[in-house]
Amino acid sequence: MDRREYTVQGDDCQGVRLDKWICDNDGDISRSALQKLLKEGKVTVNGKPEQKSYKVREGDFIVVDLPEPTELDAVPEDIPIDIVYQDEHLLVVNKPKGMVVHPAAGNYTGTLVNALLFHCKGQLSSINGVIRPGIVHRIDKNTSGLLIVAKNDNAHIKLAEQIKDHTFTREYQAVVCGRFKEPTGVIDAPIGRHHTDRKKMCVTDKNSKPARTEYTVLEEYNGYSHVKLKLFTGRTHQIRVHMSYIGHPVFGDDVYGKPSKYCEGQCLHAKKIGFIHPADGKYYEFDSELPEYFKNVLSKLSK
Repeated sequence: MDRREYTVQGDDCQGVRLDKWICDNDGDISRSALQKLLKEGKVTVNGKPEQKSYKVREGDFIVVDLPEPTELDAVPEDIPIDIVYQDEHLLVVNKPKGMVVHPAAGNYTGTLVNALLFHCKGQLSSINGVIRPGIVHRIDKNTSGLLIVAKNDNAHIKLAEQIKDHTFTREYQAVVCGRFKEPTGVIDAPIGRHHTDRKKMCVTDKNSKPARTEYTVLEEYNGYSHVKLKLFTGRTHQIRVHMSYIGHPVFGDDVYGKPSKYCEGQCLHAKKIGFIHPADGKYYEFDSELPEYFKNVLSKLSK
C-alpha cells in the first residue's frame, strides 16, 4: 500500500475543502479516485477519517492510503538504443530526445523499457515492478542523455542508495533564456507540486522537498546562455523548475518557459553520470557528446 502524508501549512489554506486541498497538493491522485478513497475511510485528518467537505486548518496532518496499482505488463520491442556501457550488473544508456522512459498513460509502447526488455532479454531488476523494470532514475521525455539501468535487484538497491545520499554524479547541459550577472551560482530552493496546476512542479515551502542545483555559464549569446548544471538532488523537473524560478527558463520548455520553433521541448541534455559500481566498488564516469538537436540550437543562436 502506498501511504501519502501531508502537513497543512500557511494561512492561505484555511477553509479549503479537504478533497480540493489534496488534489492541489498531489498531482498523482485524480478527483474520482480520491472521492472513492474518502468514502472508504482511507483518508484521515489527525488520525480520524474525514469527509470531502472537511475544511482544512493549518497544522492538520493528512494521511491518504492508496491501494497498490494494477500495472500493465511492458512488452519487449526491437527498438534501437544507444548502449554506452554494459556488464552483467548494469548498463548505461544514452536516451534520445522524444523517447519516454517507461510505459504510462498515453505511452504504452515505444518506450525505453520496451527496448530494454528486448535487448536485455528480460534481465532487469524487479524492484520497480513490471512497468519500470531496471529503472533506477528517470529523465523527461524531451530531455536527452545518459541514465543508468540495473540488471538485478542488488545493483538497483546500491545505485539507488547513492542517488539518495547525493553521491551519484549527474551533470547536464542546457540552453537557457537570458544572460547571467554571475558566471556561476547555486540555486537552493525546495520543490513541490504546483498549488493550482497538478501537472507542474514549483518552488514552494508547502509539502516540498529540498532541491539544490549548481550552474556554470559556458557561453553567452544574444539573449541566451549555454550552461552546465550539476544536480545535488533529483526532484521532478528540478532543472527546469529552478532555471525558470531564477528567470532563465530552459530554451524551448513549453511548460516552464515558452516553446520554440527551433526545438521541440526543452533544450536539455544529461551529459555526464558517475557512480560507484555496485559489484567492484570502483568509480565509473561516462560523458556523452551533445546531440544534433542541441548543436543545431547553438548554431542558430550563434548566428
